[in-house]
Amino acid sequence: MQSLHHINGRNMYTDYPSGLEQALFGMGCFWGAERLFWQTGGVYVTSVGYGDGTGKNPSYEQVCTGATGHAELVHIVFSPDVIPYTELLKIFFENHDPTQGNRQGGDVGTQYRSVIFTYNDAQNTQALDAKRRYDSAYAASGKNPLTTEIGPAPDYYPAEDYHQQYLAKNPSGYCNIGGSGISCPAPVATP
Repeated sequence: MQSLHHINGRNMYTDYPSGLEQALFGMGCFWGAERLFWQTGGVYVTSVGYGDGTGKNPSYEQVCTGATGHAELVHIVFSPDVIPYTELLKIFFENHDPTQGNRQGGDVGTQYRSVIFTYNDAQNTQALDAKRRYDSAYAASGKNPLTTEIGPAPDYYPAEDYHQQYLAKNPSGYCNIGGSGISCPAPVATP
């Protein structure tokens, strides 16, 4: 398995510098989601993979059957001093449609669900707050309620090498990621 990021050459799975944190999001097809975050200042490295299903180390083909229940995920290692977790949540909620359940547009199945997996209590609290704020913003705009799931980070299984940074390797590749036009200010971080 390749361990170095195709764009920045950093190790995607280990040897992160101290002071960095992790985030784990599912927002439909992981190719476009990963590109959003690798282009974000303060993000150290990204990768794509699977989590929250049955069985270990599933293949893409197994995940696509829906039988394993895994979600397609983007794993983000970031510097909270440069980009707070609340800003990552803003990117998450504003760049996919979190009201569609097990789908994003024409991509249908449990692997395409909207999900936030958290690594600590602070992330969980911030994710729940962001979901409440965006749910209110969606309701005020006449949109359906959010279906985004929030829970503790499961085991993360990196996807096959060809999926990592796919849209950098295949610039004209398929990407179904898109926002809904609903925006909500992130809370101001307090020192």
